[in-house]
Amino acid sequence: MKSIYEDILKASAKGKKLLAVLIDPDKMERSYVRSFVRLISSSIATHIFVGGSEVDDQKTQALVAQIKTLIDLPVVLFPGEVSQITNDADALLFLSLISGRNPEYLIGKHIEAAAKLNGSNLEVIPTGYILIENGKETSVQRVSKTMPMSRANIPLISYTAKAGELLGMKLIYLEAGSGATHPVNHEIIMEVKDKLQIPLIVGGGIKSKAALKKTFDSGADLVVIGTAFENDSSFFNELKIPI
Repeated sequence: MKSIYEDILKASAKGKKLLAVLIDPDKMERSYVRSFVRLISSSIATHIFVGGSEVDDQKTQALVAQIKTLIDLPVVLFPGEVSQITNDADALLFLSLISGRNPEYLIGKHIEAAAKLNGSNLEVIPTGYILIENGKETSVQRVSKTMPMSRANIPLISYTAKAGELLGMKLIYLEAGSGATHPVNHEIIMEVKDKLQIPLIVGGGIKSKAALKKTFDSGADLVVIGTAFENDSSFFNELKIPI
């Protein structure tokens, strides 16, 4: 089976930038999925992420199954809860919320997930997840009962990312949160990228092609955009040619 993680590694080594469209099952009407996926297929997107902080049971499985019939891009789970794991996807970001200190999101939920993943064909990718303050409370903050890291404390953010790598994480994900007022700033991205030997994902609050390009130029290997597409599908028209 083709390894999604190996493809990310190869792209990072070659300087090829990747773009994931995040679809939240709670925000996506099933009747709109086909047309939304058509927009994705005509853009420069390389991956589809599926997940959210608060999703009703069974919605993820149904959405992933439908997406898989419509497009050949890799579908990667970005789950906020164990119930969002489905074998219909290609891979799973096995998230550890290393910016917080709630043991449920450092190991507790992972034990629950391990039982569900036993015998699964999903490609599991250990990912260090770092929530950065963005100007408002996020659903991740509310659900996980953890505080985001201060945008001003760049050394702490960068060494938290490095600690995640040393613990064996294969990806680091810097997240400002859905609909962020402020995206992860470029000084943070550059400093974190400088510390890492593994690929860097950045998401939250990226609402324009210029902001996407700047995030890539700062060192992100893969950028995740969700709310901007949910709020304005015409944004896809800006992303039909390489950045």
